[in-house]
Amino acid sequence: MKIAILSCFYPFRGGISQFNACLYKELVKQHEVKAFNFSRQYPELLFPGKTQYVTEEDTAEKIPSEAVLDTANPITYVRAAEKIREWGPDVLLVRYWMSWFGPSLGYVCRRLRKNCKVVGILDNVVPHEQRFFDTPLTRYFLSGLDGAVTLCGAVAQDLLKLGWSRPHSIIQHPLYSHFGQKIDRDEACHRLGIPTDKRNILFFGLIREYKGLDILLEAFKLLGPEYHLTIAGEPYGSFDRYRQLIDEIPDSGLRILKKLDYIPDEEVPLWFSAADVTVLPYRSATQSGISAVSYHFEVPMIVTDVGGLKETIGERGTGIVSEQCSPQAIAAAIGHYFSHPSVKEDCIAAIRKEKERLSWNNFAKQLVSFIKSL
Repeated sequence: MKIAILSCFYPFRGGISQFNACLYKELVKQHEVKAFNFSRQYPELLFPGKTQYVTEEDTAEKIPSEAVLDTANPITYVRAAEKIREWGPDVLLVRYWMSWFGPSLGYVCRRLRKNCKVVGILDNVVPHEQRFFDTPLTRYFLSGLDGAVTLCGAVAQDLLKLGWSRPHSIIQHPLYSHFGQKIDRDEACHRLGIPTDKRNILFFGLIREYKGLDILLEAFKLLGPEYHLTIAGEPYGSFDRYRQLIDEIPDSGLRILKKLDYIPDEEVPLWFSAADVTVLPYRSATQSGISAVSYHFEVPMIVTDVGGLKETIGERGTGIVSEQCSPQAIAAAIGHYFSHPSVKEDCIAAIRKEKERLSWNNFAKQLVSFIKSL
């Protein structure tokens, strides 16, 4: 099968690009695959982070790709469709995670449907931070698809609420396996400057409003001095409100470690190896790429009951679900996790079972099976 993938690849960085690289590497084992990349993903004015691109310090999969689509330049929409059509794929796979991409990807999909099957892999249908134009732009994109794959049931429900009636399949987010091996906990703690005798909590990834770092900081105030919190990730927007909350926590300089930057791939094992638990205190969610990393390093999770987190973590026994998205409830869940050693043991055992199920090989097989069913 000839499979075209239109999305972000190297030199763009981040979880979407990492996912695409892993999927490409798996599909190319059995199929003829070509990656079609963005020439520009976002205008700089719309990008809240420091950079969209891999830096010299990053290690990233250099997937060969052809840059064809500038999402802010409609002239390139026509050229992108022509380039992909010239290659003659049997199927076009398109990643979709926010409405900014609705016009550009929707245009290309509509121009390709006559020539090949078009399948969307949907991280989100309803954005975490919603705006009035999200629904119409998403519907425009969806109208260009023959089928849709979601990574959890919550996104599938959002898809159906928009009136989707074409084929769709739920294939759970596979594990990120390209970060290397876990290292000794004490060694990781020493390298990061974290006390080895503390109960180490990790908040990892991009810092955005919906991810609830402020809720976790309020919860951390309720925990005793035996707890340590690590915050590792790049803020999207001002960090001032979080800094004020940190300043209110006694001995915060000793009890909280901050690394407010994008964490390159080669450093990821260090942060997860030092952690006893990963906390995802999200206000809203679909699935989480962070949970896929936490699975890889066999670190249990404490999550809120939003989106697909209960479905993909709580129901699988790989973590604890806080029934309320409140500081008190999250603090109680953290306390329960550390007070009962069997909870951690059971979660790790469940994670090991999930690691066998959530392989890229299984994801690719299910994806190809869905494509063939269309």
